[in-house]
Amino acid sequence: MARRIHPIAGTIGFLTILVFWISTAVSELFGSPATVAAVKQAIPWGFLWLVPALALAGATGFRMAGASTDPLIARKKRRMPIIAANGVLVLLPSAFYLAWLSSQGEFGPLFYSVQAVELACGAVNLALMSLNLRDGLRLAGRLA
Repeated sequence: MARRIHPIAGTIGFLTILVFWISTAVSELFGSPATVAAVKQAIPWGFLWLVPALALAGATGFRMAGASTDPLIARKKRRMPIIAANGVLVLLPSAFYLAWLSSQGEFGPLFYSVQAVELACGAVNLALMSLNLRDGLRLAGRLA
């Protein structure tokens, strides 16, 4: 069962973060302040989908990996604490804070500073998760 759940949950997590990142960037570049506020206030609701998906991906991944010494699994395991810490310590609090600031109409330097940090950390997580996705496909024999 874990072999089915893990790639689905991981893909859902990756795509959800990608949608958050792209919608933030597009709204900032081309949208009005109302659009930016709508995006910033919608993202925390997406956590109801994202957090369980990432928890399932992590739990099933560690279960399948067991005590394996495969270099691909070792690399995935080394990336996961960085992804998790980045998400819990930076991305989640930033998203809630930006949602609150945008609900107050506060689009000043503080908003854009936090937004820049959030976009940078989100890009790091997307890059690390894409490497894990690549290594997972290699482990499954679906990628050379």
